Amino acid sequence: MRSSASRSAAAVADGDIQIARIALAALLCGAVGIAFAPIFVRLSELGPTATAFHRLALSLPALWLWLHLEGRGNRRIARPASRADYAGLVVAGLLFAGDLAFWHWSIQFTTVANATLLANFAPVFVTLTAFALFGERFSRTFLIGMALALAGACVLMGRSFTLSPSHLLGDALGIVTAMFYAGYIIAVGRLRARFSTATIMAWSGLVTCAVLLPVALVSGEGLIATTVYGWAVLLGLALVSHAGGQSLIAYALAHLPAAFSSVSLLLQPAVAALLAWVILGEALGPWQALGALVILVGIYLARRGSR
Repeated sequence: MRSSASRSAAAVADGDIQIARIALAALLCGAVGIAFAPIFVRLSELGPTATAFHRLALSLPALWLWLHLEGRGNRRIARPASRADYAGLVVAGLLFAGDLAFWHWSIQFTTVANATLLANFAPVFVTLTAFALFGERFSRTFLIGMALALAGACVLMGRSFTLSPSHLLGDALGIVTAMFYAGYIIAVGRLRARFSTATIMAWSGLVTCAVLLPVALVSGEGLIATTVYGWAVLLGLALVSHAGGQSLIAYALAHLPAAFSSVSLLLQPAVAALLAWVILGEALGPWQALGALVILVGIYLARRGSR
């Protein structure tokens, strides 16, 4: 018979496996949620930067209500109390603001396909940062999976991707977008060791919103939708993609490696292509289908190769 210590260890291991499975499901559902973002942006009556601002502004009431309800009668929920705590949340908010702002700026100077594809290279920067700063080591299976997922994204969007000297600035901004999003993923992953999902989403979202407001004003885009339909699209972006999708991703980052999580988020362009086919009537050809399949295989291998 196994000792009580062995049984306890086995129970803990089983519990960890169950939590990891739930976190993986949350991560993939979160990727589906943020895959709706480009659809909402396309349907929005406002410009891309103003739409990004409303993504945060309209989600904040729901996020702060969630934070308030979470804290009622639960004293074990950690709240930011020191300068270091607030600094970490501010950094996460600034990184996400940089991700959104630079992506929308890149669209102004290159094609949407180029901006989106280059922004999805965030897993490369997450992996390099985890290796260089935190000493993480990665298996060959994980690296092959990441390479396959990135290759799948390239195949998925390859027909729309164009190389042109006139696009160099926009393409560079797309790479900067990937760097900011990689920083955001790492920052949230480390914050989740101390704070709840609601705490991180509410406080960092407040910072992101405060940064995006002047960016939207400088862009010259109107901030007021003129129809109920326009506001419904903005509300869908705020609740489905941000309060829903981004929060699920933040939850998962407490239980899954940041590098693997960033690779799994490459599911987003595949789902976005499918949604564009169903909702916008954009053609989904065999190359896009092949790219989506390669992404799924890459995510599977990255998971097999992750701790």
